[in-house]
Amino acid sequence: MNIWMVLISATVLSSVLCNLLIPMAWRTALVDHPCERKQHVGAVPLVGGLALYGTMVIMMMAILPLEVDIRLFLVSSSFMVLIGALDDRYDIDAGVRFIAQMLAAAVVVFGADVQITQLGNLFGTGVIELGVLSMPFTLLCIVAAMNAYNMIDGIDGLLGALAMVAFAGIGLLALMHNQQLPLLVATILFGALIPYLIRNVGVHFRPVRKIFMGDSGSMLVGFTAVWMLVMLTHPERILESWFEVSPDIIAVRPVAVLWLIAVPLMDMFAIMARRVKKGQSPFKPDREHLHHIFMRAGFTQRQTLALISGIASFKLALGLTFEWFNVPEVIVLSIFLAIFVLYLLMLKNIWRIVSWVRQQRDVESTQ
Repeated sequence: MNIWMVLISATVLSSVLCNLLIPMAWRTALVDHPCERKQHVGAVPLVGGLALYGTMVIMMMAILPLEVDIRLFLVSSSFMVLIGALDDRYDIDAGVRFIAQMLAAAVVVFGADVQITQLGNLFGTGVIELGVLSMPFTLLCIVAAMNAYNMIDGIDGLLGALAMVAFAGIGLLALMHNQQLPLLVATILFGALIPYLIRNVGVHFRPVRKIFMGDSGSMLVGFTAVWMLVMLTHPERILESWFEVSPDIIAVRPVAVLWLIAVPLMDMFAIMARRVKKGQSPFKPDREHLHHIFMRAGFTQRQTLALISGIASFKLALGLTFEWFNVPEVIVLSIFLAIFVLYLLMLKNIWRIVSWVRQQRDVESTQ
């Protein structure tokens, strides 16, 4: 199937599902109400994740042979979306949600043998093989990604934009390395996110038609992203019966995939480290994420969305460039860690930065 037809079909199908699911959300009270941490106006339907899931399932069943790996992934993602929807409706305890995430990840890790078996030549001393640590490490990566995207979903458009950056990166890496399966799935999800992003940002739509992704969608994004990233870095795990195997297919270096989800990962680890340092639960919600900091500095939601999306796109471009030119992995990892350290230092001194920005704005307004 032509890749552009896949993109258009996914976009149209997602738009239709959004229209169908919004009335259902009102009937079942699957809506998000404003509170201390959520300062939107009025109740908003939490159906973005369900529309994304429905589009993915229908499209994958229509264009992919349903081998056991695909079936197990769909079963696992269905369970994860169900837990997310229940969390959206009834606010499930964080511990129960974590166990559910582990169970969903275990289905593809143990059942479909989707594992990260090596990390590449990160230190210039040879490929790092994980051996018996492959399964627990993959489980950790999947759960970390699900929570990273869940935590970053704090302002209109941000989750959708960062997810589209990740799926665009996956598609481009798959295209560069002649991997058809990740390319098709990434295209489906990218197209499915377009109607959601339009509604979530609220461009010329009435408030009743605005929608949120919900935990079901944020966890699905993280789960699916890692599943495809494993496919990119371990193409030998793609069954030959799915597609005609080409000798041109090569693996993406594991260090390259960090750049695709860099912003959610950095934000999550920084926030969790700060909470632990304060003696709080690392999963305790707060208003100290990157987008909150930008808004406290005086930026509007749209400006914050544009800035963070621009940062994510820049990091993606860096990662793609490094992979295209085959920059040594030790250099790529060093640059990634240097940016992360810079990010941590910025957060440590963020209030000084915010104060300076506000002072500059005050000076400009008085001139």
